[in-house]
Amino acid sequence: MKRIQIFQLITSFLLLCNFTNAQIITIGSTGDYNNLEAAESFVSPGDTLLLQAQVFSDGSQFLTLNGTADEPIVILADEQHQSIFRGGTEAIHLIDCSYVVLDGLVIEQQTGNGINIDDGGDYSSPAKHITIRNCIFRDMAASGNNDLLKMSGVDSFLIEGCLFINGGSGGSGVDFVGCHWGTVQDCLFDNAGTSGIQNKGGTQFIRIQRNTFKNISQRALNLGGSTGLQFFRPPLPDPIVDAFEAADLEVFSNVFIGCRAPLAYVGAIRVKVYNNTFYHPENWVLRILQETTEPGFLPCSDNEFRNNIVQLESDLTEVNIGNNTAPETFTFSHNLWFNESSNNWSPNLPVTDTDQILADPLFEDVSSEDYSIPANSPAVGNGLILDAPISDFDQFLFAQPPSRGAFEGRETTSQAHIAIDDGFIEVFPNPSTNTVKIIGNFTNANIQLLNLTGQILQDYSKANSPIVINIEDLPNGPIFILIECDLYDQLFLKKLIKF
Repeated sequence: MKRIQIFQLITSFLLLCNFTNAQIITIGSTGDYNNLEAAESFVSPGDTLLLQAQVFSDGSQFLTLNGTADEPIVILADEQHQSIFRGGTEAIHLIDCSYVVLDGLVIEQQTGNGINIDDGGDYSSPAKHITIRNCIFRDMAASGNNDLLKMSGVDSFLIEGCLFINGGSGGSGVDFVGCHWGTVQDCLFDNAGTSGIQNKGGTQFIRIQRNTFKNISQRALNLGGSTGLQFFRPPLPDPIVDAFEAADLEVFSNVFIGCRAPLAYVGAIRVKVYNNTFYHPENWVLRILQETTEPGFLPCSDNEFRNNIVQLESDLTEVNIGNNTAPETFTFSHNLWFNESSNNWSPNLPVTDTDQILADPLFEDVSSEDYSIPANSPAVGNGLILDAPISDFDQFLFAQPPSRGAFEGRETTSQAHIAIDDGFIEVFPNPSTNTVKIIGNFTNANIQLLNLTGQILQDYSKANSPIVINIEDLPNGPIFILIECDLYDQLFLKKLIKF
Protein backbone atom coordinates (compact mmCIF):
# COMPACT_ATOMS: atom_id res chain seq x y z
CA MET A 1 0.00 0.00 0.00
CA LYS A 2 1.41 3.40 -0.96
CA ARG A 3 2.23 5.85 1.81
CA ILE A 4 -0.38 8.40 0.62
CA GLN A 5 -3.10 5.71 0.79
CA ILE A 6 -2.08 4.78 4.31
CA PHE A 7 -2.06 8.44 5.31
CA GLN A 8 -5.57 8.85 3.96
CA LEU A 9 -6.69 5.89 6.09
CA ILE A 10 -5.12 7.45 9.16
CA THR A 11 -6.76 10.80 8.43
CA SER A 12 -10.13 9.08 8.07
CA PHE A 13 -9.56 7.34 11.39
CA LEU A 14 -8.78 10.64 13.08
CA LEU A 15 -11.86 12.30 11.64
CA LEU A 16 -14.10 9.47 12.86
CA CYS A 17 -12.85 9.63 16.43
CA ASN A 18 -15.26 11.17 18.90
CA PHE A 19 -13.39 13.12 21.56
CA THR A 20 -14.93 15.00 24.46
CA ASN A 21 -13.57 17.39 27.03
CA ALA A 22 -11.99 14.65 29.10
CA GLN A 23 -10.24 15.81 32.24
CA ILE A 24 -6.88 14.90 33.71
CA ILE A 25 -7.09 14.30 37.44
CA THR A 26 -3.77 14.19 39.27
CA ILE A 27 -3.36 11.69 42.10
CA GLY A 28 -0.68 12.02 44.77
CA SER A 29 0.56 14.03 47.70
CA THR A 30 0.46 17.32 45.73
CA GLY A 31 -2.27 16.30 43.26
CA ASP A 32 -5.98 16.91 43.06
CA TYR A 33 -6.59 13.90 45.32
CA ASN A 34 -4.31 11.90 47.60
CA ASN A 35 -5.35 8.51 46.25
CA LEU A 36 -7.50 6.83 43.61
CA GLU A 37 -10.38 6.00 45.92
CA ALA A 38 -10.79 9.65 46.93
CA ALA A 39 -11.19 10.63 43.26
CA GLU A 40 -13.56 7.84 42.27
CA SER A 41 -16.85 9.74 42.47
CA PHE A 42 -15.49 12.58 40.31
CA VAL A 43 -14.35 10.40 37.38
CA SER A 44 -16.22 10.36 34.06
CA PRO A 45 -15.65 8.35 30.87
CA GLY A 46 -12.57 9.56 29.02
CA ASP A 47 -10.81 10.88 32.12
CA THR A 48 -7.19 10.14 32.94
CA LEU A 49 -6.16 9.56 36.54
CA LEU A 50 -2.54 10.70 36.39
CA LEU A 51 -0.46 9.20 39.20
CA GLN A 52 2.45 11.21 40.54
CA ALA A 53 5.89 9.67 40.94
CA GLN A 54 5.75 8.46 44.53
CA VAL A 55 5.04 5.47 46.73
CA PHE A 56 1.34 4.88 47.47
CA SER A 57 0.95 2.92 50.70
CA ASP A 58 -2.73 3.56 51.40
CA GLY A 59 -3.63 -0.13 51.32
CA SER A 60 -6.53 -1.56 49.35
CA GLN A 61 -8.28 0.90 47.05
CA PHE A 62 -11.72 -0.31 45.91
CA LEU A 63 -12.92 1.20 42.65
CA THR A 64 -15.94 0.83 40.39
CA LEU A 65 -15.11 2.70 37.18
CA ASN A 66 -16.95 2.52 33.87
CA GLY A 67 -15.65 4.15 30.75
CA THR A 68 -16.91 3.56 27.22
CA ALA A 69 -15.43 2.08 24.07
CA ASP A 70 -14.60 5.56 22.74
CA GLU A 71 -13.74 7.04 26.13
CA PRO A 72 -11.98 4.59 28.44
CA ILE A 73 -10.89 5.64 31.91
CA VAL A 74 -7.09 5.56 32.14
CA ILE A 75 -5.05 5.11 35.32
CA LEU A 76 -1.60 6.21 34.20
CA ALA A 77 1.79 6.72 35.83
CA ASP A 78 3.09 10.21 35.04
CA GLU A 79 6.56 8.66 34.87
CA GLN A 80 6.52 5.03 33.87
CA HIS A 81 7.24 2.67 36.80
CA GLN A 82 7.65 5.56 39.25
CA SER A 83 4.13 5.29 40.69
CA ILE A 84 4.55 2.45 43.17
CA PHE A 85 1.74 0.77 45.11
CA ARG A 86 3.50 -0.84 48.07
CA GLY A 87 2.12 -3.11 50.78
CA GLY A 88 -1.40 -3.59 52.06
CA THR A 89 -3.58 -6.62 51.52
CA GLU A 90 -3.95 -5.63 47.88
CA ALA A 91 -3.07 -2.50 45.93
CA ILE A 92 -6.16 -1.95 43.75
CA HIS A 93 -9.44 -3.85 43.61
CA LEU A 94 -11.53 -3.14 40.50
CA ILE A 95 -15.14 -4.26 41.01
CA ASP A 96 -17.54 -4.70 38.07
CA CYS A 97 -15.57 -2.19 35.96
CA SER A 98 -15.57 -1.67 32.21
CA TYR A 99 -13.30 0.10 29.72
CA VAL A 100 -10.47 0.78 32.15
CA VAL A 101 -6.76 1.01 31.30
CA LEU A 102 -3.91 0.59 33.82
CA ASP A 103 -0.57 1.75 32.42
CA GLY A 104 2.97 1.98 33.83
CA LEU A 105 2.25 1.09 37.48
CA VAL A 106 4.38 -0.87 39.94
CA ILE A 107 2.58 -3.22 42.34
CA GLU A 108 4.71 -4.72 45.13
CA GLN A 109 4.80 -6.37 48.56
CA GLN A 110 1.09 -7.06 49.05
CA THR A 111 -0.06 -9.76 51.50
CA GLY A 112 -3.21 -10.86 49.62
CA ASN A 113 -3.25 -10.28 45.86
CA GLY A 114 -1.39 -7.54 44.01
CA ILE A 115 -4.35 -6.33 41.94
CA ASN A 116 -7.79 -7.94 42.10
CA ILE A 117 -10.33 -7.51 39.29
CA ASP A 118 -13.73 -9.19 39.49
CA ASP A 119 -17.41 -9.02 38.64
CA GLY A 120 -18.52 -8.10 42.15
CA GLY A 121 -20.10 -11.53 42.58
CA ASP A 122 -22.72 -10.92 39.89
CA TYR A 123 -21.92 -13.58 37.32
CA SER A 124 -24.51 -12.18 34.88
CA SER A 125 -22.52 -8.94 34.37
CA PRO A 126 -18.80 -9.63 34.10
CA ALA A 127 -16.18 -6.92 34.35
CA LYS A 128 -15.12 -6.20 30.78
CA HIS A 129 -12.76 -4.38 28.45
CA ILE A 130 -9.85 -4.08 30.88
CA THR A 131 -6.33 -3.28 29.63
CA ILE A 132 -3.21 -3.71 31.77
CA ARG A 133 -0.11 -2.45 30.02
CA ASN A 134 3.55 -1.88 30.96
CA CYS A 135 3.01 -2.70 34.64
CA ILE A 136 5.40 -4.44 37.05
CA PHE A 137 4.03 -6.89 39.60
CA ARG A 138 6.69 -8.07 42.05
CA ASP A 139 7.76 -9.30 45.46
CA MET A 140 4.56 -10.74 46.91
CA ALA A 141 4.77 -10.57 50.73
CA ALA A 142 2.85 -13.83 51.22
CA SER A 143 3.49 -17.52 50.74
CA GLY A 144 -0.03 -18.95 50.36
CA ASN A 145 -2.46 -18.94 47.45
CA ASN A 146 -1.75 -15.29 46.71
CA ASP A 147 -1.59 -13.98 43.16
CA LEU A 148 0.25 -11.03 41.68
CA LEU A 149 -2.82 -10.44 39.49
CA LYS A 150 -6.18 -12.07 40.25
CA MET A 151 -9.04 -11.86 37.74
CA SER A 152 -12.47 -13.46 38.31
CA GLY A 153 -15.35 -12.99 35.93
CA VAL A 154 -13.55 -10.67 33.50
CA ASP A 155 -14.28 -10.68 29.76
CA SER A 156 -12.55 -8.99 26.82
CA PHE A 157 -9.22 -7.98 28.28
CA LEU A 158 -5.62 -7.35 27.28
CA ILE A 159 -2.49 -7.82 29.40
CA GLU A 160 0.68 -6.78 27.59
CA GLY A 161 4.25 -5.74 28.22
CA CYS A 162 4.08 -6.55 31.94
CA LEU A 163 6.56 -8.16 34.34
CA PHE A 164 5.49 -10.71 36.96
CA ILE A 165 8.44 -11.33 39.27
CA ASN A 166 8.83 -13.07 42.64
CA GLY A 167 5.26 -14.07 43.31
CA GLY A 168 3.89 -15.95 46.29
CA SER A 169 5.24 -19.49 46.58
CA GLY A 170 1.69 -20.90 46.59
CA GLY A 171 0.06 -18.53 44.11
CA SER A 172 0.23 -17.50 40.47
CA GLY A 173 1.57 -14.65 38.42
CA VAL A 174 -1.89 -14.32 36.86
CA ASP A 175 -4.91 -16.31 38.02
CA PHE A 176 -7.97 -16.41 35.75
CA VAL A 177 -11.22 -17.78 37.19
CA GLY A 178 -14.09 -17.80 34.72
CA CYS A 179 -12.51 -15.27 32.34
CA HIS A 180 -13.17 -15.09 28.60
CA TRP A 181 -11.93 -13.49 25.38
CA GLY A 182 -8.58 -12.21 26.62
CA THR A 183 -4.98 -11.92 25.46
CA VAL A 184 -1.74 -12.07 27.44
CA GLN A 185 1.22 -11.05 25.32
CA ASP A 186 4.83 -9.87 25.47
CA CYS A 187 5.13 -10.39 29.23
CA LEU A 188 7.85 -11.91 31.43
CA PHE A 189 7.00 -14.39 34.19
CA ASP A 190 10.07 -15.03 36.36
CA ASN A 191 9.67 -16.90 39.65
CA ALA A 192 6.07 -15.74 39.50
CA GLY A 193 4.71 -18.46 41.81
CA THR A 194 3.47 -22.03 41.65
CA SER A 195 2.15 -21.19 38.18
CA GLY A 196 2.84 -18.40 35.76
CA ILE A 197 -0.71 -18.21 34.40
CA GLN A 198 -3.60 -20.29 35.70
CA ASN A 199 -6.76 -20.68 33.59
CA LYS A 200 -9.66 -22.35 35.40
CA GLY A 201 -13.28 -22.11 36.55
CA GLY A 202 -14.75 -22.11 33.03
CA THR A 203 -12.08 -19.87 31.48
CA GLN A 204 -12.41 -19.87 27.68
CA PHE A 205 -11.06 -18.15 24.55
CA ILE A 206 -7.73 -16.90 25.95
CA ARG A 207 -4.67 -16.33 23.77
CA ILE A 208 -1.24 -16.48 25.46
CA GLN A 209 1.46 -15.36 23.04
CA ARG A 210 5.07 -14.17 22.87
CA ASN A 211 5.69 -14.42 26.62
CA THR A 212 8.70 -15.75 28.52
CA PHE A 213 8.25 -18.15 31.43
CA LYS A 214 11.21 -19.04 33.62
CA ASN A 215 11.89 -20.40 37.08
CA ILE A 216 8.23 -21.31 37.70
CA SER A 217 8.18 -23.74 40.65
CA GLN A 218 5.41 -26.05 39.36
CA ARG A 219 3.32 -25.36 36.22
CA ALA A 220 4.37 -22.45 34.04
CA LEU A 221 0.98 -22.63 32.31
CA ASN A 222 -1.83 -24.32 34.18
CA LEU A 223 -4.25 -24.89 31.31
CA GLY A 224 -7.20 -25.70 33.52
CA GLY A 225 -7.03 -26.51 37.21
CA SER A 226 -9.32 -27.25 40.12
CA THR A 227 -12.13 -24.87 41.11
CA GLY A 228 -14.92 -24.97 43.65
CA LEU A 229 -18.14 -25.51 41.74
CA GLN A 230 -19.71 -22.33 43.13
CA PHE A 231 -16.97 -20.18 41.57
CA PHE A 232 -17.48 -21.14 37.91
CA ARG A 233 -18.37 -18.31 35.54
CA PRO A 234 -20.90 -18.60 34.06
CA PRO A 235 -22.51 -20.73 36.78
CA LEU A 236 -22.68 -24.46 36.08
CA PRO A 237 -26.06 -25.84 35.02
CA ASP A 238 -28.02 -28.24 37.19
CA PRO A 239 -27.46 -31.00 36.37
CA ILE A 240 -23.89 -30.40 35.20
CA VAL A 241 -23.37 -31.36 31.53
CA ASP A 242 -20.21 -31.14 29.38
CA ALA A 243 -18.41 -28.87 31.83
CA PHE A 244 -14.70 -27.99 31.70
CA GLU A 245 -12.14 -26.06 33.69
CA ALA A 246 -10.77 -24.42 30.54
CA ALA A 247 -11.45 -24.55 26.81
CA ASP A 248 -10.33 -23.01 23.53
CA LEU A 249 -7.04 -21.63 24.84
CA GLU A 250 -4.26 -20.70 22.39
CA VAL A 251 -0.61 -20.87 23.42
CA PHE A 252 1.49 -19.37 20.63
CA SER A 253 5.15 -18.36 20.19
CA ASN A 254 6.18 -18.44 23.86
CA VAL A 255 9.56 -19.34 25.38
CA PHE A 256 9.77 -21.61 28.44
CA ILE A 257 13.08 -21.76 30.33
CA GLY A 258 13.42 -24.38 33.04
CA CYS A 259 10.18 -24.77 35.07
CA ARG A 260 9.19 -28.04 36.74
CA ALA A 261 6.39 -28.57 34.20
CA PRO A 262 6.09 -25.92 31.46
CA LEU A 263 2.57 -27.09 30.55
CA ALA A 264 -0.26 -28.82 32.39
CA TYR A 265 -3.49 -29.61 30.56
CA VAL A 266 -5.87 -30.03 33.53
CA GLY A 267 -9.52 -30.72 32.80
CA ALA A 268 -9.08 -28.74 29.59
CA ILE A 269 -10.44 -29.26 26.08
CA ARG A 270 -9.57 -27.85 22.65
CA VAL A 271 -6.33 -26.21 23.75
CA LYS A 272 -3.83 -25.39 20.98
CA VAL A 273 -0.14 -25.22 21.84
CA TYR A 274 1.68 -24.14 18.66
CA ASN A 275 5.18 -22.86 17.85
CA ASN A 276 6.64 -22.61 21.33
CA THR A 277 10.19 -23.24 22.51
CA PHE A 278 10.88 -25.32 25.63
CA TYR A 279 14.42 -25.28 27.01
CA HIS A 280 15.51 -27.61 29.82
CA PRO A 281 12.18 -28.47 31.49
CA GLU A 282 13.00 -29.84 34.91
CA ASN A 283 10.66 -32.78 35.52
CA TRP A 284 8.09 -33.07 32.72
CA VAL A 285 7.52 -31.32 29.42
CA LEU A 286 3.79 -31.49 29.88
CA ARG A 287 1.16 -33.06 32.11
CA ILE A 288 -2.32 -34.40 31.24
CA LEU A 289 -4.46 -34.34 34.38
CA GLN A 290 -8.04 -34.29 35.60
CA GLU A 291 -8.49 -32.69 39.02
CA THR A 292 -12.23 -31.89 38.82
CA THR A 293 -14.01 -35.25 38.59
CA GLU A 294 -17.62 -34.50 39.56
CA PRO A 295 -20.29 -36.02 37.29
CA GLY A 296 -20.88 -33.96 34.16
CA PHE A 297 -17.28 -32.83 33.67
CA LEU A 298 -15.55 -33.77 30.43
CA PRO A 299 -12.20 -35.55 30.69
CA CYS A 300 -9.08 -33.68 29.66
CA SER A 301 -9.20 -34.33 25.92
CA ASP A 302 -8.94 -33.11 22.32
CA ASN A 303 -5.90 -30.90 22.88
CA GLU A 304 -3.02 -30.22 20.47
CA PHE A 305 0.78 -29.87 20.61
CA ARG A 306 2.26 -28.85 17.24
CA ASN A 307 5.29 -27.09 15.71
CA ASN A 308 7.13 -26.86 19.04
CA ILE A 309 10.83 -27.26 19.89
CA VAL A 310 11.74 -29.16 23.06
CA GLN A 311 15.36 -29.36 24.20
CA LEU A 312 16.09 -31.56 27.22
CA GLU A 313 19.19 -31.54 29.37
CA SER A 314 18.75 -35.21 30.36
CA ASP A 315 16.21 -38.04 30.36
CA LEU A 316 12.90 -37.32 32.06
CA THR A 317 9.24 -38.25 31.75
CA GLU A 318 8.16 -36.24 28.74
CA VAL A 319 4.42 -36.56 29.41
CA ASN A 320 2.90 -37.24 32.83
CA ILE A 321 -0.60 -38.76 32.41
CA GLY A 322 -3.09 -38.82 35.28
CA ASN A 323 -6.29 -40.75 35.86
CA ASN A 324 -9.65 -39.90 34.27
CA THR A 325 -8.08 -38.31 31.21
CA ALA A 326 -8.27 -39.15 27.49
CA PRO A 327 -4.67 -38.83 26.23
CA GLU A 328 -5.51 -40.87 23.14
CA THR A 329 -7.54 -37.91 21.85
CA PHE A 330 -4.53 -35.56 21.88
CA THR A 331 -2.77 -34.53 18.67
CA PHE A 332 1.04 -34.27 18.46
CA SER A 333 2.63 -33.26 15.17
CA HIS A 334 5.64 -31.49 13.64
CA ASN A 335 7.56 -31.09 16.89
CA LEU A 336 11.36 -31.10 17.13
CA TRP A 337 12.86 -32.90 20.13
CA PHE A 338 16.49 -32.93 21.29
CA ASN A 339 18.05 -34.66 24.29
CA GLU A 340 21.54 -33.34 25.00
CA SER A 341 22.46 -36.44 27.01
CA SER A 342 21.67 -39.14 24.45
CA ASN A 343 22.11 -39.83 20.75
CA ASN A 344 19.81 -42.86 20.93
CA TRP A 345 16.62 -41.44 22.32
CA SER A 346 13.09 -40.51 21.38
CA PRO A 347 10.28 -39.04 23.48
CA ASN A 348 7.68 -41.28 25.06
CA LEU A 349 4.35 -39.76 24.02
CA PRO A 350 0.71 -40.89 24.36
CA VAL A 351 0.16 -40.78 20.56
CA THR A 352 2.39 -40.65 17.50
CA ASP A 353 4.05 -37.31 16.86
CA THR A 354 3.47 -37.00 13.12
CA ASP A 355 6.49 -35.68 11.17
CA GLN A 356 8.59 -35.53 14.31
CA ILE A 357 12.24 -34.47 14.07
CA LEU A 358 14.95 -35.61 16.51
CA ALA A 359 17.84 -33.15 16.13
CA ASP A 360 19.73 -30.28 17.72
CA PRO A 361 17.78 -27.08 16.91
CA LEU A 362 21.04 -25.04 17.00
CA PHE A 363 19.82 -22.24 19.26
CA GLU A 364 21.80 -19.05 18.69
CA ASP A 365 23.09 -18.43 22.24
CA VAL A 366 21.51 -20.20 25.20
CA SER A 367 23.99 -18.53 27.58
CA SER A 368 22.24 -15.23 26.93
CA GLU A 369 18.80 -16.86 26.66
CA ASP A 370 18.64 -16.31 22.91
CA TYR A 371 16.61 -19.23 21.58
CA SER A 372 16.29 -17.96 18.03
CA ILE A 373 17.46 -20.33 15.32
CA PRO A 374 19.74 -19.85 12.28
CA ALA A 375 18.73 -20.53 8.70
CA ASN A 376 20.53 -23.91 8.78
CA SER A 377 18.59 -25.18 11.81
CA PRO A 378 16.73 -28.46 11.18
CA ALA A 379 13.63 -26.68 12.53
CA VAL A 380 13.52 -24.24 9.59
CA GLY A 381 11.05 -24.52 6.74
CA ASN A 382 9.25 -27.72 7.72
CA GLY A 383 6.57 -26.83 10.26
CA LEU A 384 2.90 -27.48 9.68
CA ILE A 385 1.09 -24.60 7.95
CA LEU A 386 -1.54 -23.31 10.38
CA ASP A 387 -3.97 -20.41 10.44
CA ALA A 388 -2.20 -19.06 13.57
CA PRO A 389 0.16 -17.90 14.90
CA ILE A 390 1.04 -15.47 12.15
CA SER A 391 4.09 -13.98 13.87
CA ASP A 392 6.90 -15.35 16.00
CA PHE A 393 8.25 -14.35 19.42
CA ASP A 394 9.94 -11.27 17.94
CA GLN A 395 6.79 -10.37 15.96
CA PHE A 396 8.35 -11.30 12.63
CA LEU A 397 6.06 -13.08 10.20
CA PHE A 398 6.34 -16.85 10.03
CA ALA A 399 7.34 -18.10 6.60
CA GLN A 400 5.12 -20.60 4.80
CA PRO A 401 5.71 -23.33 5.79
CA PRO A 402 6.82 -21.94 9.15
CA SER A 403 9.80 -22.92 11.23
CA ARG A 404 9.21 -25.00 14.32
CA GLY A 405 9.51 -23.31 17.69
CA ALA A 406 8.90 -19.75 18.79
CA PHE A 407 11.24 -18.11 16.24
CA GLU A 408 11.16 -18.02 12.47
CA GLY A 409 14.57 -19.04 11.12
CA ARG A 410 14.18 -17.64 7.63
CA GLU A 411 14.50 -13.91 7.05
CA THR A 412 11.10 -12.25 7.01
CA THR A 413 9.66 -8.85 7.76
CA SER A 414 7.37 -7.87 10.55
CA GLN A 415 3.68 -7.77 9.84
CA ALA A 416 2.75 -4.74 7.73
CA HIS A 417 -0.08 -2.91 9.42
CA ILE A 418 -0.90 0.22 11.33
CA ALA A 419 -0.21 -0.65 14.94
CA ILE A 420 -2.18 1.08 17.69
CA ASP A 421 -0.35 1.14 21.06
CA ASP A 422 1.60 -1.93 19.98
CA GLY A 423 4.39 -1.87 22.55
CA PHE A 424 7.25 -1.62 20.01
CA ILE A 425 7.66 2.11 20.64
CA GLU A 426 6.94 3.98 23.87
CA VAL A 427 5.92 7.62 24.30
CA PHE A 428 6.18 9.14 27.77
CA PRO A 429 5.21 10.95 29.86
CA ASN A 430 1.68 10.78 28.52
CA PRO A 431 -0.16 13.10 29.19
CA SER A 432 2.47 15.83 29.09
CA THR A 433 2.66 19.62 29.22
CA ASN A 434 6.00 20.37 27.57
CA THR A 435 8.21 17.53 26.34
CA VAL A 436 7.82 13.86 25.46
CA LYS A 437 10.44 11.20 24.88
CA ILE A 438 9.97 8.57 22.17
CA ILE A 439 12.03 5.40 22.62
CA GLY A 440 12.21 2.14 20.70
CA ASN A 441 14.39 0.17 18.34
CA PHE A 442 14.36 2.62 15.44
CA THR A 443 16.81 4.67 13.37
CA ASN A 444 16.20 7.02 10.44
CA ALA A 445 12.49 7.09 11.24
CA ASN A 446 10.08 9.70 9.98
CA ILE A 447 7.98 11.13 12.82
CA GLN A 448 5.00 13.44 12.43
CA LEU A 449 2.70 15.01 15.02
CA LEU A 450 -0.87 15.34 13.74
CA ASN A 451 -3.98 17.07 15.01
CA LEU A 452 -7.49 15.59 14.84
CA THR A 453 -7.94 16.54 11.19
CA GLY A 454 -4.65 14.99 10.11
CA GLN A 455 -2.83 18.33 9.81
CA ILE A 456 0.92 18.01 10.39
CA LEU A 457 1.92 20.03 13.47
CA GLN A 458 5.58 18.97 13.62
CA ASP A 459 7.70 16.88 11.27
CA TYR A 460 10.98 15.07 12.02
CA SER A 461 12.99 13.18 9.41
CA LYS A 462 15.73 10.60 9.97
CA ALA A 463 15.06 10.54 13.71
CA ASN A 464 16.89 8.06 15.92
CA SER A 465 15.84 6.58 19.26
CA PRO A 466 15.57 8.15 21.75
CA ILE A 467 14.19 11.48 20.62
CA VAL A 468 12.85 14.27 22.83
CA ILE A 469 10.14 16.46 21.30
CA ASN A 470 8.99 19.82 22.63
CA ILE A 471 5.20 20.16 22.54
CA GLU A 472 4.90 23.23 24.78
CA ASP A 473 3.63 25.46 21.96
CA LEU A 474 1.09 22.97 20.63
CA PRO A 475 -2.63 23.29 21.51
CA ASN A 476 -4.02 21.30 24.41
CA GLY A 477 -5.91 18.08 23.68
CA PRO A 478 -5.21 14.88 21.78
CA ILE A 479 -2.24 14.76 19.41
CA PHE A 480 -1.35 11.78 17.23
CA ILE A 481 2.24 10.70 16.72
CA LEU A 482 2.82 8.90 13.42
CA ILE A 483 6.08 6.97 13.16
CA GLU A 484 7.29 5.38 9.94
CA CYS A 485 10.06 2.93 10.68
CA ASP A 486 11.79 0.95 7.91
CA LEU A 487 13.11 -1.63 10.39
CA TYR A 488 9.59 -2.92 11.06
CA ASP A 489 8.11 -2.07 7.64
CA GLN A 490 5.05 -0.59 9.27
CA LEU A 491 3.53 2.57 10.67
CA PHE A 492 2.96 3.23 14.35
CA LEU A 493 0.18 5.50 15.54
CA LYS A 494 0.28 6.76 19.14
CA LYS A 495 -2.14 9.09 20.90
CA LEU A 496 -0.68 11.74 23.19
CA ILE A 497 -2.62 14.07 25.48
CA LYS A 498 -1.24 17.63 25.70
CA PHE A 499 -2.48 19.63 28.71
